[in-house]
Amino acid sequence: MSWKMVYKNKSWEKKGSLLNALREEGLEDIVLGARSNGILTDLKITPPFGSVVEIVDWDDADGKIIYWHTSSHILAHAVKELFPEVKLGIGPAIEDGFYYDFYKDTPFTQEDLEKIEERMKEIIKKDIPIERIELTRDEARKLLEELEENFKLELLEEIPEGEKISFYRQGNFIDLCKGPHLPSTGKVKAIKLLSTSGAYWKGNEKNPMLQRIYGISFPSEKDLNDYLKEREEALKRDHRRLGRELGIFNTFEEAGPGLIFYPPKGALLRLIIEEFERKEHLRRGYLPVITPHLMQADLWKISGHWDNYRENMFFLQVDEKDYAVKPMNCPGHVLIYKSTVRSYRDLPLRFFEMGTVYRYERSGVLYGLERARGFTQDDAHIFCTEEQLEDEIKGVLDFVFFMLKSFGLNEYEITLSTRPEKYIGSDEIWEKATTAIKNALESVGVSYQVAEGEGAFYGPKIDLKLMGLLGKRWQGPTIQVDFNLPERFDLTYDASDGTKKRPVMIHRAILGSYERFIGILIEQYGGRFPLWLAPVQIAILPISEKHEDYALEIAKILKGNDFRVEVDLDQAKLNYKLRKAINNKIPYIFIVGDKEKAERKVSVRTHNQDLGVFELNVIINRLSEEINTKKAL
Repeated sequence: MSWKMVYKNKSWEKKGSLLNALREEGLEDIVLGARSNGILTDLKITPPFGSVVEIVDWDDADGKIIYWHTSSHILAHAVKELFPEVKLGIGPAIEDGFYYDFYKDTPFTQEDLEKIEERMKEIIKKDIPIERIELTRDEARKLLEELEENFKLELLEEIPEGEKISFYRQGNFIDLCKGPHLPSTGKVKAIKLLSTSGAYWKGNEKNPMLQRIYGISFPSEKDLNDYLKEREEALKRDHRRLGRELGIFNTFEEAGPGLIFYPPKGALLRLIIEEFERKEHLRRGYLPVITPHLMQADLWKISGHWDNYRENMFFLQVDEKDYAVKPMNCPGHVLIYKSTVRSYRDLPLRFFEMGTVYRYERSGVLYGLERARGFTQDDAHIFCTEEQLEDEIKGVLDFVFFMLKSFGLNEYEITLSTRPEKYIGSDEIWEKATTAIKNALESVGVSYQVAEGEGAFYGPKIDLKLMGLLGKRWQGPTIQVDFNLPERFDLTYDASDGTKKRPVMIHRAILGSYERFIGILIEQYGGRFPLWLAPVQIAILPISEKHEDYALEIAKILKGNDFRVEVDLDQAKLNYKLRKAINNKIPYIFIVGDKEKAERKVSVRTHNQDLGVFELNVIINRLSEEINTKKAL
């Protein structure tokens, strides 16, 4: 719902608050909050005379934020009643629910969670009014000292001078919080605690470890039950579990967090993706380059990363000089461009690299393959003239859409991110770059959203967010226009009029990082990859030991036709071997026994269908066609 009203006459003042006004309109049960002059707020306010007020309900993203933020306070309220010694951390709304962090000497048990959830339901049933209280800094400090909430005291000191200090109170529970919140606890209708995990205070490993409790809430029990069913399916597809079970990737505590290892099946999967994309790059006029993992810090000072990205980088000293492990490939590609004189006839010049980079991500946000510290990007940099810029952007968009379609990824959101607060270069340059991106997007006829202030520090960008489980959106392809790095590195080309001009630079990744992309693919297919992608395409199951020679003969023929094959020589019953192949999500299973061996044929099945008996050359042709057309099962 989107409904606006203007506080433009004295009658509004008599109503006392926005909540009372909505009550008269019969909207009290629907509305969760409001935007007053564009600022998200509680319903208990009386907006200033002349304010434009837009109400917010569950279908509005801001409505969910208010709903889930209040739910996190209900969680903290219940925990403090049951475990008074616990200290409060933070409790925000997140993309799919809420959490609250607590400091407790011993871990919460499953039994504890059940008690907490029951107490939350009691607090909701009481429909306790939620009240906003504003205090001076000294009053706030005194209150938090009396409550012995040390973590909250630390947060208080971080509130800038002059900013209002607010608390929210519901019954005997009070919490330092900016809000906004629902009018009362009873507005939350259905709630469920989901899980617990450890979380360092402020995401810093040097700080105390807190316990994070995750939860979800909805306006109805039906909505909650639907979500829980979807979540159960999502857990089955979770790449962190499936990736390990299927031998796609590992992480090792002794190696360090966020560092990915690929055993053979995972390495095969990644090589298949890389090879497909490498051929497509070459077909589209890209030139391969390779750059070092380590470069001197001075290079990153010129590029601007030192001043604008240093907190995300790893540094070390070599021969008393500072070096950085590369978080990006662009300065290396710039040096290759500068290594020789370039002419307008050379442009556009498209360098690509499957470049491994390292970025410092706090341990609290690491998430399997989808958020790691070390990852490989399908990175490229295009050097072109201003006149070529729009066509090059359109060419990259065409490449992106082709690749996503090839992998069966048809759900994504496109965002144009504009100049951030912290940026380099002139406003004029930023305007040029942003206009070129807008023109390219509009000319290819795709819909997009504008994310004001979310561009890279060196230029505006197009981002494609790929849809993950439970509505999560993951950053995938990105296209960034950069007039600044060519200026900072003094890049030039010889123009047709005999002058030296600056090229424009496009930073782009088609799939993003291979790690994240593979994680998305695992969840997209539930680990059951289409034939062309599957690390093992065919499992051959001899019924008994006397059929093993025929099974090995078939495997040799199939491998000669470029199929990836496993022969199960386990001396187990056929049903066990069949179940193992299905659980390993191998697309095709060939079974050979007396009849198949005698007739020089194979019995073929998938995980859920018996396809019958085939001559070997017939099934080879059929599966080859499936691979060539990249069909899904």
